[in-house]
Amino acid sequence: MPTKPLSSSSHQGLFSSFFKILSLKVKPFWVELGYFIIFSFLGFLALNVTKPRTLPSFRPHNLDVFFTSVSATTVSSMSTVEMEVFSNAQLVFMTILMFLGGEAFTSFLRLQLMKLKLVKKQSVLQNNDAFDYSNSSNGEGLHNLELGTVGLDNKLEHAVINPMEDSHHEAIAKLKSIRLLTYVVLGYVLVVILLGSSLVSIYITLIPSAKQILNEKGLNLHTFSIFTTVSTFANCGFVPTNENMMVFKQNSGLLLILIPQILLGNTLYAPSLRFVICFLWKFTKRQEFEYILKNSKRVGYSHIFPRFETITIAITVLAFILVQFVAFCSLEWNSEATAGLSTYQKLVGSLFEVVNTRHTGQSVFDISTFTPAIIVLFALMMYLSSYTTFWPVDNHEERLKTKEKINRRKRRSLVKYISFSQPSCLVIFTILICVAEKDKMKNDPLNFNVLNIAFEVISAYGTVGMSMGYSCARQMKPDGHCKDKTYGFAGKWSNTGKFLLIIVMFFGRMKKYNQRGGKAWKVL
Repeated sequence: MPTKPLSSSSHQGLFSSFFKILSLKVKPFWVELGYFIIFSFLGFLALNVTKPRTLPSFRPHNLDVFFTSVSATTVSSMSTVEMEVFSNAQLVFMTILMFLGGEAFTSFLRLQLMKLKLVKKQSVLQNNDAFDYSNSSNGEGLHNLELGTVGLDNKLEHAVINPMEDSHHEAIAKLKSIRLLTYVVLGYVLVVILLGSSLVSIYITLIPSAKQILNEKGLNLHTFSIFTTVSTFANCGFVPTNENMMVFKQNSGLLLILIPQILLGNTLYAPSLRFVICFLWKFTKRQEFEYILKNSKRVGYSHIFPRFETITIAITVLAFILVQFVAFCSLEWNSEATAGLSTYQKLVGSLFEVVNTRHTGQSVFDISTFTPAIIVLFALMMYLSSYTTFWPVDNHEERLKTKEKINRRKRRSLVKYISFSQPSCLVIFTILICVAEKDKMKNDPLNFNVLNIAFEVISAYGTVGMSMGYSCARQMKPDGHCKDKTYGFAGKWSNTGKFLLIIVMFFGRMKKYNQRGGKAWKVL
């Protein structure tokens, strides 16, 4: 007898079962690392199958293609190939990789896994509770609970007011709140990308100088707009032009359109999301929003913070921008980098440059021409995490979590105790790359020096993408065949150096899992 094809409900059941097993049996670190590795390889295959624009004269090496795929997936924007090499189809694939690898979207996926865990926890609590779910044997009651169709509003209100009083009420409130939060996050991402790409398209259509640049480079308007917006919001930093945003440094309007997208997708994502939730709560009066705002730590979403902590994050972001802006304008106002620009263009360009140091990496100036003080300042900004704050945060939610943190420390494995701190790992990778490039450091010391290599490593770790580049004019032994390229400094490294930087990009994308590394190491 012929076998019956699987129905759509069967496919959905298999898909749901897979994610349930994934969420319950595998640690988040391995889930996320596997996610980035799988999509890096899929991106490599997609970029390899499609043909670049430069055929038959030039085709990127496989390692450079894989490097680009990893860079897009981890939103690092490190480059070893000029961007105008890639065809329109390849740019579309890179756009997909950047969207899937962006922190806002990956956090949306983490919310989905959290919801599955809560559904499992709720099913356990149901067995010990007095509630009567007549269809619990076939899972219908649990299905209705997940869809929010069971009448539990009174219990949700009770959990909002007394979140620690009843574990069953707490689980219900948390499940319903996370379910609603997933829609808010997805809506936030889609609205910013759609609105941002529309504004970029309108600007380029209306401004002849910007439109001319795209025509001269043979770039599709819609591909450029969506690619640039997704890259900016995901804080990747790729731009379809060889010169990144330097070719648009006189188009101040375009830079002003991109600046809010940079902030909304990274450093100000948490404050902006809390503002959106607060607005929705005031507008809809839904108790799930109130629960999220009053119990941000219990919700477990890494981008929702208590009110005071959210304010300090926003103030710190603006303070860092102000400090960098003042320093940059003071030291680079009349430098080679800003030559030929009007006062207004210098102000907007300087603001755009300093906003990008955390963590987008788009640039309107040649970084290699900056003064050493600015380079060191930028390196520090690239190292800092998105939600760095210098205010002491001590609130009620933190105190409630103290006991839980102590218990978690007791269960911490030996590996976590002996792991290296993040600065130590950066030093180790810098040393390894210096060893791999020792011959070039000896023969070409002005390009291959420790500062340039360390800057590249920190940029990859911070998933920023800024680079000092490579200049044939700085060669101690001039090579007549040398041609200046607009890709990053890593493009001139050996295959070993590039492979090490790929590891750094993965490490940087996963650095939140090693924030407490090196605790066992004491300097006495």
